[in-house]
Amino acid sequence: MNNSTKPLLALTLGDPSGIGPEVVVKALADREVNDSARMFVVGTEQVVRQATAEVGIDVPIECITAPEQTPDSTEVISVLSIGDYEDFEFPQGQHSTDSGRASHLWVETAANLCLTGDIDAMITAPVNKESWQMSGAADLGHQEVFKRLTNSSTVYTMLVSGILRCMHLSTHKSLPEACAFVTTENILTAVRITDENFKRWGFRNPRIAVAALNPHASDNGLIGDTEATEIAPAIEAARLGGINATGPHPADSVFNQAIDGMYDVVVVMYHDQGHIPIKVHGFEESVSVNLGIPFIRTSVDHGTAFDIAGKNMAQSTSMVEAIKLGVALATRRGIA
Repeated sequence: MNNSTKPLLALTLGDPSGIGPEVVVKALADREVNDSARMFVVGTEQVVRQATAEVGIDVPIECITAPEQTPDSTEVISVLSIGDYEDFEFPQGQHSTDSGRASHLWVETAANLCLTGDIDAMITAPVNKESWQMSGAADLGHQEVFKRLTNSSTVYTMLVSGILRCMHLSTHKSLPEACAFVTTENILTAVRITDENFKRWGFRNPRIAVAALNPHASDNGLIGDTEATEIAPAIEAARLGGINATGPHPADSVFNQAIDGMYDVVVVMYHDQGHIPIKVHGFEESVSVNLGIPFIRTSVDHGTAFDIAGKNMAQSTSMVEAIKLGVALATRRGIA
């Protein structure tokens, strides 16, 4: 249990063959970020030491054996070394069975620490799904790990870039599958979970805009009927339950309205409907958050970038923003 006034966060290194270690150590060198929380890295001391050398950061690195050993000092990087990987030479810039196996273990470890209450949140660097598959991991990615460990029926993804927040009804589904997933039951569940999480994070009365699926919100049935048959009934049921939800809003206008401050979050119907506005609005600053799990997990919104791994070319902006968001959620200061 964290007895400090600062939240205690675990940062997973991600795939050690990618840019994860680099963005983690660069973010930890940001004094504003470092002063906001007690943080430790889940990975290996050797990988962290290599990353600090590559980017020219001169800071002491120490191993800890339990989260509570993490100091308040910002002058040291604490590493919780899990697994027998300290002597491994992970290849940079390529898929690796060892990298997949290690990064999967580090994610599981941080998630379990969240579940036992030993830490207040976890922040993840990118993993590589192909390397996980090579390692024999049964989980496709982060969300599958969390769903399995928590027995959650559904794990949702919300992307955040500044004031714009997009909660996704579905993510990695083909477009026909995503459209078929737009049902009253699924939308109502997503809206309820959104409302619950935002209230937990410090919003008293979250303003939830629900996006339409069809162009112009179907133009009163001229372009499809999903809005009338599925989306509107879900919104009405949510409102009857005391949730401040509105819509269906045309997707070509709702995001600008959210950026202007009219809404706290937009529930979008499929992957690209939410990802495109987020990445156009602020690509480098975008952060991923999971809803539907009983702990806080934020993440960078980029991949392992094998092509620039080990070259001191990766920007840490998304990791910095993921840490800031993790701190804000853990301290119930909302996510503005």
